[in-house]
Amino acid sequence: MNASRLFGSALQYAFLGVAAFLSIFPFLWMVISSSNTSIDIIKGKVSVGEAFATNVANFFAQVDVPLVFWNSTKVAVLATVLTITVSSLAGYGFEMFKSRARDRIYSFVLLTLMVPFAALMIPLFMMMAKTGLINTHIAIMLPTVASAFIIFYFRQSTKAFPTELRDAAKVDGLKEWQIFLFIYVPVMRSTYAAAFVIVFMTNWNNYLWPLIVLQSNETKTITLVVSSLASAYYPDYGMVMIGTILATLPTLLVFFVMQRQFVQGMLGSVK
Repeated sequence: MNASRLFGSALQYAFLGVAAFLSIFPFLWMVISSSNTSIDIIKGKVSVGEAFATNVANFFAQVDVPLVFWNSTKVAVLATVLTITVSSLAGYGFEMFKSRARDRIYSFVLLTLMVPFAALMIPLFMMMAKTGLINTHIAIMLPTVASAFIIFYFRQSTKAFPTELRDAAKVDGLKEWQIFLFIYVPVMRSTYAAAFVIVFMTNWNNYLWPLIVLQSNETKTITLVVSSLASAYYPDYGMVMIGTILATLPTLLVFFVMQRQFVQGMLGSVK
């Protein structure tokens, strides 16, 4: 019995070890490749080289790093705050306020998840062109504000919200917006943290829609800049790896800082 249990544990840890290695290897290979020349990367060299400083210098020489990081940060943070605000209000309303049309409207919102973004690109572009928002960051943020998935996530999480708190607050004379702001938001902070991580990563890594809308170098985000470096006629892959690492660091930082709250929010923890 002990031998079979030991064998099962060993097999489990071996599987987890292989899965962890496969998950970490792309990032590890990216870090190693950032120290090699473009020729060595093409050859498949997997050992640390001596070109890291040169690649960093070339990247900062060709890219206005503060500007592109400012563009990405502005778009990601503002879009995340707007999305979470609108979606949490919608999720709260769909769960707390009962009406005949509520479920029909909510079902229609969920149906929008079935519409691929490729079918929306041309109508969205025409809409932004008519309103004069092409080549602006507002055009990137507006289509992401009302997220059907985040609305669904907040409504499902709101089902665990203690209705007794809302009833007690009403007895104390609080208005609905006060209940939402001073009771609901603090209680559901783990849900907000998980939603923040998801939405921030989505907006930071957003590529296709910014590629269509943004047309000048002054407005481009880090994902577009790295993509343009990789699609050059003679791409410097060492420099591309430096840009990829820099583009990855903010999302890693946000995730690791909010990792515990993210797990609690995904598990539906309410405090």
